[in-house]
Amino acid sequence: MKICRFIEPQTGRARVGLLEGALVYSVPPDTPPENYQHAAHERPLALDVLRLLPPVVPSKIVCVGRNYREHAAELGNPMPAEPLLFLKPPSSIIGHGDSIELPRISERVEHEGELAVVIGRRARRIGAGVDPLSYVLGYTCLNDVTARDLQRRDVQFTRGKSFDTFCPVGPFVVGGLDPLDLYLETRVNGEVRQKARTSALAFNVPLLLRYISNIMTLEPGDIIATGTPAGVGPLLPGDVVEVEVEGVGTLLNKVSAEP
Repeated sequence: MKICRFIEPQTGRARVGLLEGALVYSVPPDTPPENYQHAAHERPLALDVLRLLPPVVPSKIVCVGRNYREHAAELGNPMPAEPLLFLKPPSSIIGHGDSIELPRISERVEHEGELAVVIGRRARRIGAGVDPLSYVLGYTCLNDVTARDLQRRDVQFTRGKSFDTFCPVGPFVVGGLDPLDLYLETRVNGEVRQKARTSALAFNVPLLLRYISNIMTLEPGDIIATGTPAGVGPLLPGDVVEVEVEGVGTLLNKVSAEP
């Protein structure tokens, strides 16, 4: 199942859709993710004429730091003994095709391409006898944009990770993938900056789901950003940054200076 959100051309309303080939079938309003299905009596819409929105509206974005050993090493950080968590605010989310704005207060903003997990049903204290992946709606691409100079100055992550536009997500949420071994690639102006397989994650997706759900309740639509591989680098006005995840597609965003 491939899920998107879009602006309905006739009404201007945000709708959820199921993508089949080049056609988008609307989902009835207020349908919970676990019950997504085609809306009866509505004609499909052509994908190429729709304005896509971020594919989910999360209550929270839970991020995992230093989850690839080579990335921890490139920043001079030790590997954590257990998942290192931080949060990005939902206000930082933008969608495929939207612009990342570089804040004037920062002199170095970097890309961090990641596999993101989208929650499909409420997950609280997932136990050892339960399959954590049964709580997953699907997977998407995410760019954990970071003001690196501010992160280093503050020591903790909140300010450097939280600017508006600092969380591009999309273009789709795709179910039925194996998160244990997916290829991830980040490109800037066509040049490959990051590449890895999720098999290299220090803490894999099932472990993260159990670990996080025993700290906080995960609600439908919530996002877990699983960490970024080595190769993070600066973004400049005019750049085009792409995050591609095997089986999902490519998230593309242009970069601009703060107005």
